[in-house]
Formats: sequence, C-alpha cells, structure tokens
Amino acid sequence: MSVEPRTTAPPRTAGDAGEPTPGPACAAAPSALRTLRPLVLRLHFYAGVFVAPFLLVAAVTGLLYAGSFQAEKIVYAHELTVPVGDHKLPISQQVAAARKAHPEGTISAVRPSPQPDATTRVLLSGVKGIPADHTLAVFVDPYTGTVRGALEQYGSTGALPLRTWIDELHRDLHLGDTGRLYSEFAASWLWVITGGGLLLWFGRRRSRRTVRGTAGRRRSLTLHGTVGVWAAGGLFFLSATGLTWSTYAGANIGDLREALGQSTPSVTATVSGGHEGHGSMAGMDMGSYSGARSDVGLDAVLKTARAEGLSDPVEIVPPADSNSAYVVRQIQRSWPEKQDSIAVDPATGKVTDVLRFSDYPLLAKLTRWGIDAHTGTLFGAANQIALAGLALTLILLILWGYRMWWQRGRHSAFGRPIPRGVWRQVPVYLLVPCVAVVAVVGYFVPLLGIPLAGFLAVDVVLGWVTRRRTGHAHA
Repeated sequence: MSVEPRTTAPPRTAGDAGEPTPGPACAAAPSALRTLRPLVLRLHFYAGVFVAPFLLVAAVTGLLYAGSFQAEKIVYAHELTVPVGDHKLPISQQVAAARKAHPEGTISAVRPSPQPDATTRVLLSGVKGIPADHTLAVFVDPYTGTVRGALEQYGSTGALPLRTWIDELHRDLHLGDTGRLYSEFAASWLWVITGGGLLLWFGRRRSRRTVRGTAGRRRSLTLHGTVGVWAAGGLFFLSATGLTWSTYAGANIGDLREALGQSTPSVTATVSGGHEGHGSMAGMDMGSYSGARSDVGLDAVLKTARAEGLSDPVEIVPPADSNSAYVVRQIQRSWPEKQDSIAVDPATGKVTDVLRFSDYPLLAKLTRWGIDAHTGTLFGAANQIALAGLALTLILLILWGYRMWWQRGRHSAFGRPIPRGVWRQVPVYLLVPCVAVVAVVGYFVPLLGIPLAGFLAVDVVLGWVTRRRTGHAHA
C-alpha cells in the first residue's frame, strides 16, 4: 500500500493562530510578501508590546488636548470675551491701560482684539514668577480700556494655563527635555507599527477579515485589523507631524529642509543705520507707546499693516533695539491660514520688508499645515474632533492588541513568544535592501534606530543562551 507524501505546513505564528495554514500550492511558490510576513509579524508584535504603553500615554493625553481648546473658551470666558461696544479705543490707549494695571516686565507683543467680542492681549515678558519662554497676557476691553484679568500664556497659539498644562503633559509629561523623549519615541514607532499592521492585514485571506460571526481571539484580531486599516492614514499623519518638531528627528528634518533650501523664512526686522534717540519698548514710558520722540507709535504701525492687507488676527512685536523695526504678523492658524508679515521702520512708519505666506517654500508650507493640523488649529472644531477620534481609536487598538496577546496564552498567561530566526526565510536580494533602508531611517530617526538595535542585540543574546541550554543548532 502506497502512502501519499505529507506536505509539511509552515510553523504557525502569533498572527496566524486560529487561521488555516497555507496549502501546498502556496508553499511551493512563496511570494516576497509571504517570506517577509513572519519577520513583519515578529516586529509588529514585539514593537506593539513594548511601545504600546508609550503610545497609550500619548493617545490619552492627546485626547485631553483635543478637548482643551473648547474647555479654554469656557474656563476663561471672562478674560477672553467682552460685550460688543460701539467704538474701539486706539490700540495705544488699550496698551496704556494694561501697563497701568501691570507695570512689571516689558512689552513683548500686542494682539489687538480680532473679533468684535474679543479682548486685546498685551503680552509681558520678564515678569517675576513667569518662565522665560512664557508671557503674562493682560486682557483689555477694547471698548472701555478695562483690564479684565491677566493669565500666563505660552506658544504662538496663545495657550492659557489649562491648555498649556495639558499640552506639556502630552509633550513631555511635565519632565522637561528628558520627558520629550517619550513622545518622540512613541512618534518614531507609531508609523512602523501601523505599516506592519497594514502589511499583515492585506496579507490575510479576505475571508478571515470579517468581524461578523467571529468570537474569541479571532474576533479581537479582526477588530484590531479592521479598525487599524481605517485609521492608518491618520496614524501615519500623527507620527510624521509629531516627528517634525521632536528633539532629534526634528533637528534632522530641519537640517534636511535647510540643505534643500526649504527652511521657513522670516521677515527682516533690521533697519539700516539705526535711529539715535529711538526708544525701544523696554525703555519707553510704560504708560504709553508714543513716549519716544522718533517713534511713530503703535496706532500708525497698525494702520500701515492694514494698508498692506494684514487683516485680523495680528500680533505686533515692538523693536528690540535702536536697529530694529516693528514686526506685524498675522497669527491665524485656521483655514485659510493668515501668515503674512511685515517690518515697519519705527522712525518713518515705512514698510521695510514684506513676507507673504504664498512665497514660502513648499516644504515650509507643508510643515506649517502639518503642525497646525496635528495641534488641532488648522480646521478648528472639526480638526479637534478628528484628533479626538484618532486618539480614541489608538486607545482601542492598543487594548485589542493586549487582549489578543492574553487570548493567545489561553487566558491564563500572556502569549507564547514568536519563533526566532524568521529573517532567514527572507531571500538575500530582498533582505539586504530592507536592512539598508532600516539603517538609513534609523540614523535619521534615532529613537527608532537605537531601540531597534537594542532589541536585535537582546534577541541575539537570548537566542545564543537558548541554543546553549537546549543544544539546538538554531534558535
């Protein structure tokens, strides 16, 4: 009696548990994707297990930040809004009222009331008890000159204490520069985990992607994959934009943009020759913007800016010294963005330089739009709702991922480890380019490259220890 030769099925891995193994036809003609699948699975699994706690913190704090814009409007309604009056006072009078109430520090900028019911902000730097990179914002009723309060402010979006606290929690866990490594680490790995998940999902048989009628680990796996596919674009976006202003990868991106001539330009604030006797804001009478004889004053500067097409909202930055000009710049980060700026000679009131956002290099524009979308300002409330949805989705993906790990251990212990040595299945012609790409990306994104190298080193050591113990020739 003859016996049909038995086809040996490939070993099952974490992502394939509970799924039918490929048939002989598949084993006979493995595709490049199929040889990469076990390697991608191993990377996706271990990266998910060890990076997920950092991603979970980023997602939870990001969810809080998405809601902080609306919360800020409610908490600080008294400082931010006023009854609409008949006629706004000249900006110089509003600033004089602010300085009468708060003579401390020096004026670093003025933000005239951008809407009929909004207050004017007079920003003071060098105030005792306020960090150097923050300012004290004095809120003035533009119709009466009444000071409605003063709050600490941070950043170009004018974040007040509540939003600043949540922003710093999301960015660095209130741990300063050291804490920023957590968020950069999460952003560095988010796109890798997302990309690996996509490859695994589309490598599955279509019949195994259906949620309906499934249960247990297969249901968790299908939910995890289906929701992850729908959210992938947003997760890639969050990762890329988060890296844009990170400590190490952000610096590399900035260097690359500079080398390509794509840096963000700035208006030239230097006036030729200087002006003897011209008083800067720091040296002027704190009750007036027109205390210097050769200074045209805030009202004239604002009028000049309006003539140049700089509509609200704008910020006026006073001259830093006798060789500097006023800088007036638009600060609207919602679509359509207003980012034009001009420099005005304080002695003559003439425009010395103009910079239009339309003249920005392409990468500078993309960076600006990406950061503003990441921080929830580009499309206003809709942007913030989308960010909240992405944050909630990421939280669910992480929870489903850990649930699958638990279910793989049959509910009694976390799942069995994925076999080592899967890289040996990848053809050399495919493995070498992959290693080269990973090395280049790891160099430019060090909080991806360094942990990955560390993981590989630990994995090699553990494999060597296992071989020593078991006497096997392979891990």
